[in-house]
Amino acid sequence: MRVTTRIIPALGLAIFVAGCGDMQSLDVNRGIDPLNVIDESNLNNIMLTAADPEEAVNYFREASRGSPERLDLRRGLATSLVRARRAAEGEVVWRDIVASNEATDQDRIDYADALIRNSNWDEAEAQLDLVPPTFETYERYRLEAMIADSNQEWDRADSFYETAVGLTTRPANVLNNWGYSRLTRGDYEGAEGLFIEAITYDPDLFTAKNNLVLARAAQGNYQLPLVRMTQIERAQLLHTAALAAIRQGEVDVGRGLLSDAIDTHPQHFDAAVRALRALDTEIRA
Repeated sequence: MRVTTRIIPALGLAIFVAGCGDMQSLDVNRGIDPLNVIDESNLNNIMLTAADPEEAVNYFREASRGSPERLDLRRGLATSLVRARRAAEGEVVWRDIVASNEATDQDRIDYADALIRNSNWDEAEAQLDLVPPTFETYERYRLEAMIADSNQEWDRADSFYETAVGLTTRPANVLNNWGYSRLTRGDYEGAEGLFIEAITYDPDLFTAKNNLVLARAAQGNYQLPLVRMTQIERAQLLHTAALAAIRQGEVDVGRGLLSDAIDTHPQHFDAAVRALRALDTEIRA
């Protein structure tokens, strides 16, 4: 770091210090403000990504009260409310944000996300229709796919899901959603392939593992897939396969799978025990 030394006449220095105390204070404040902005920005990012969702809600609510004109703080509050599974409250905040003259296309997409979480499908679709087609993001196409699903527009849904997958490096969740869409349509083989692909991207995504078992069971295959799973997950997946078998009339298969689930679980597996007792009671009756 270069150090520059200036020689200032003593009298001139004395006059400067004595006469410009206010200016000196202002200069110090000018030097501090940008640093505060940087620190606040970092803190906001931490609150949005790493902090406990309820803690983030409290932080952004207090910050918004202190600076109600700041849209970024209200965005933080809305996002935190959705993260905290308080989507109904988040929807209200997002509605106010999109009504602002400073609202962005991303704001409408986030608002649509909150609307979908509250099953307000028509309003979510209306908000996405206001976003220009040139605004192409993973979030936008993921939501478009879900809305197309709700309208049973299967070709559009598949197209949107495929586009969303191509716009992210972490497609496990959207692949799982796509697989569930295929599952509800009765395309069990197609659903199975998508669930397997989701698990390859995220081996810990239990929802995809559970859905994979359902897709296989719908095809009469009750064996667990060869994917990584913990002992507890194995017991839970056996329970899922058992219930699917029973619903399809394969009662003996279901009973055996329930027994395996109880034996596999490292603790008492109450749900499986109750299901097995209910099954035996029904048969005796």
